[in-house]
Amino acid sequence: MIEVKNISFKYAGSKEQVFSNFSLQMPENNIYGLLGKNGTGKSTLLYLISGLLHAQQGTITFDGVETKKRRPEVLQEMFIVPEEFDLPPVSLDQYVKINMPFYPRFSREVLESCLKDFDLSTTLQLNSLSMGQKKKVFMSFALAAGTKLLLMDEPTNGLDIPSKAEFRRVVANHMTEDRTLIISTHQVHDVEQLLDHILILDRSHLLLDASVSDICDKYVFEYRQPSEMGDDVIYAEPSLQGNAVIVPRKEGDAETQMNLELLFDAVTKGLIK
Repeated sequence: MIEVKNISFKYAGSKEQVFSNFSLQMPENNIYGLLGKNGTGKSTLLYLISGLLHAQQGTITFDGVETKKRRPEVLQEMFIVPEEFDLPPVSLDQYVKINMPFYPRFSREVLESCLKDFDLSTTLQLNSLSMGQKKKVFMSFALAAGTKLLLMDEPTNGLDIPSKAEFRRVVANHMTEDRTLIISTHQVHDVEQLLDHILILDRSHLLLDASVSDICDKYVFEYRQPSEMGDDVIYAEPSLQGNAVIVPRKEGDAETQMNLELLFDAVTKGLIK
């Protein structure tokens, strides 16, 4: 369980509050999509949860322990993949030998499987990789670490279209039921197939906090021609297939696949809460 309780935070030298009296509970064993427009506090919240940033007021706990204390036994169960990072000028094998002892459930088998799925070798020199390759290697190490909590900030930035599909497949294949993953992104289409809980953030306001199953129980996502538009349409956007719409789900309606981009637009416009 992650509990964010009444936190307030602003960066040093800034007069603008990123969070003010903000609270959130995140039960374990879910894949969360932390969504929001650029500048709404998504990355800041991940760093606060990991303990790399400290709130000026309030508390953030992971399994009952404040994350800002950065206790080794807590850090062993937490891994963050930032949007941008550098890797040391060593081989991947050296990097693994240095870092894997810190993580009690680190799995070389998972690491090799992830790298294979990404079409990467285990004999890489880390300082010679492209940005996309570095992300793939670091995400592979993160999944292999076997931590209870995994945080990813804009993981698909810098990946081409085939690599984004590989990312979804690798995460789906190596997430276990006893792990929690939080993906912060504004590229909602890249991750919608992975998620089972949606959080839409606008600084101190949580615009939506709902499971994908609850969303699909309440709403139907479909396409309609202009002649089929009715008063039941909550939100619509034009597309090549007609109008993409969200309507309330009625008794007897079949469940439809969530259109996360459409949902995001409807929520940020205040049409769904």
